[in-house]
Amino acid sequence: MLLFTVATSFCSYAQEKEDDVIDDLLDDLFFSDKQFIDELVEGGSSFNFIYASLGYNSDTFFSGRDSGIDQFNIIPQVSYYHSSGFNASISGVYYQNFDPHWDFTSLSLGYLNTLGKNNTVIYSAGYTKFFYADDFDDFTNSIDLSLGIRNKKRTLGSTISGSYLFGSDESYQIVSSSFARINLLRKANYALRIRPTISFIAAKQSFTYFQRFRTRPFRRLITEEVFNVLNTQVFIPVSFTLKSWDFELGYALNLPNAVANESDLPTTGFLSFSLGYLFDFSK
Repeated sequence: MLLFTVATSFCSYAQEKEDDVIDDLLDDLFFSDKQFIDELVEGGSSFNFIYASLGYNSDTFFSGRDSGIDQFNIIPQVSYYHSSGFNASISGVYYQNFDPHWDFTSLSLGYLNTLGKNNTVIYSAGYTKFFYADDFDDFTNSIDLSLGIRNKKRTLGSTISGSYLFGSDESYQIVSSSFARINLLRKANYALRIRPTISFIAAKQSFTYFQRFRTRPFRRLITEEVFNVLNTQVFIPVSFTLKSWDFELGYALNLPNAVANESDLPTTGFLSFSLGYLFDFSK
C-alpha cells in the first residue's frame, strides 16, 4: 500500500502490498454492513438468499492516508446467506491506476448467528483465502471474529471485529464500530434510511524509513512494528431499498492517526456509491 511518508521516506513493494491488503480487508470486504441484510439475518426468521453488489469509491485511501495517487476503486461482491448460519462470499478490488488493476480476489466461508430473546447479540466467525495478481504471499489467509450488540428496535448498535492475517508473514487488526439507524421513510415495499457510523481501526503495522544522523554524513534504515489506532472513520450513508434492490450513497471522512515516525496527517474523504440486488430463495 502506498501509505506512509515519514522523514526521508522509504517503502518496499512488499510493504506497500501489506498495507494495501490490511486496509482493503478492513474497509472494503469484511466490515461492509448492508442494512436490509441485517434485518433479514437478525430477524429470527428463516432465510436463504444470494446478495450481489457493486461498490464504487471516488478516491482511494489506505488506513485513511493519501497515497499520492488519485484513483477510484470498484468492489464487486457476491454473498450467500442461510438461516442455519452458513455464509460464503467472493469479492475483489479494482483500482483505476494500479498495475495490474485487479489486485486480488478473496473467497470467504463463515458462520453467523444471534443470541438473546430479541436477537440483540450477533456473532460471526469466518475464514478467508486471498488470491493475488502477482506472487505476493505475505497474507494469503485470514481468520475473522466479530461480536455485536443492538437495541431491541435495532436503531443503535456496536460491533467489535478482529482479523488474524497470515501467510509468509502475519498481522492482526481490530475494528470497533458504532452506528445509529434512522428510518426516514418506510413502507411495505420500500424504505429510505440514514445510518451514520463511526469506526476505529487498529492494526499491527510495519514502518520502514531512513533515520538521519546530525553529526554523520549517512543514514540508517530503520524498521519498526507498531500496533495502534491507524484511522478513525465517520461514514454517513443514505440507503434506499426497493423490494429486492438496494441503493446506497454516502460520504466517508477519515481521521488518520500519525504513528511511528509519521508527521501530522491530513483529513481525507471520499464519496461512496453501491448498488445491490437480493435473490431470495426462501419464498
